[in-house]
Amino acid sequence: MRMTWIPTAAALAASLSVLPAFAQENGTLTVYTYESFTAEWGPGPQVEKAFEAECGCDLAFVSVADGVALLNRLKLEGSGTKADIVLGLDTNLTADAKATGLFVPHGADMAAVDVPGGWTEDTFLPFDYGYFAVVYDTQALETPPKSLKDLVEGDPEQKIVIQDPRTSTPGLGLLLWVKAVYGDEAPAAWAKLRSRILTVTPGWSEAYGLFTSGEAPMVLSYTTSPAYHMIAEGTDRYQAASFEEGHYMQVEVAGITTKGADNPHSARFMAFIATPAFQDAIPETNWMYPAGETSKPLNPAFERLVEPTRTLILAPETVATNRKAWVDEWLAAMSE
Repeated sequence: MRMTWIPTAAALAASLSVLPAFAQENGTLTVYTYESFTAEWGPGPQVEKAFEAECGCDLAFVSVADGVALLNRLKLEGSGTKADIVLGLDTNLTADAKATGLFVPHGADMAAVDVPGGWTEDTFLPFDYGYFAVVYDTQALETPPKSLKDLVEGDPEQKIVIQDPRTSTPGLGLLLWVKAVYGDEAPAAWAKLRSRILTVTPGWSEAYGLFTSGEAPMVLSYTTSPAYHMIAEGTDRYQAASFEEGHYMQVEVAGITTKGADNPHSARFMAFIATPAFQDAIPETNWMYPAGETSKPLNPAFERLVEPTRTLILAPETVATNRKAWVDEWLAAMSE
């Protein structure tokens, strides 16, 4: 993977041709999401089976690399989008997404929604949440960073793989995490961290694959990522580092597009999100915390995960106002 990856309009336009033909049929709900959601090991197959059994319709997923790429694609398509539902944006993108004018109120009952800090937003509905973290290989790194400062100023021989904030919600999350901790000194922090970065990938899947294949001892991921290795692989090898400054929180959301407002299945799907039929798929396929009630308690492995001493999060409006300038800061620091 190259050090940076820059999406072009041509590349995005080319991706528009992959919409499944059956998405044009009657009785179809088209949901744009990210690739790891629709992977065979992700929640997509389970969600699709459960919802189709309930609605008697076809649920058609269309995926892109990551969450920011979803918003980029939606902006490119504009009012001509084929999406009824967009699933996989997060609170760092909701204000920007609203500004497109392409979303309508979801109309779902929010009584069953359970995320830290509560939820009152009427356009986007949470489907899971988590906390960004540096996940490390205990067999390759004896002493992990204990803070963002440790990460920034640590041994440049101990590399980390991160994601691009222009295409990836984790990549954007790290950018905002650094901004929340360093403020105006963020460009200097990135300049120091640059020597520790092995590569920048367009999405989470590519980054985590490089990490687990041994290309780097650290990767930007989530505090919940070790649960996968504990439960699915029976190993404690991969762990999340607990940072003294706290961890940046991500709440992932879904929304109905203006096109989807005319689809009778859209509102039904939004209501479905907050039910156990959807939420049961989240903990052990998307490896995040559920944003609603599940039919059974979480696996005990989730009790062994890092619990942030402090939750960091910037207001969606603040992110929308400053995102371009902060990404430009990042690009300048990474290219020096």
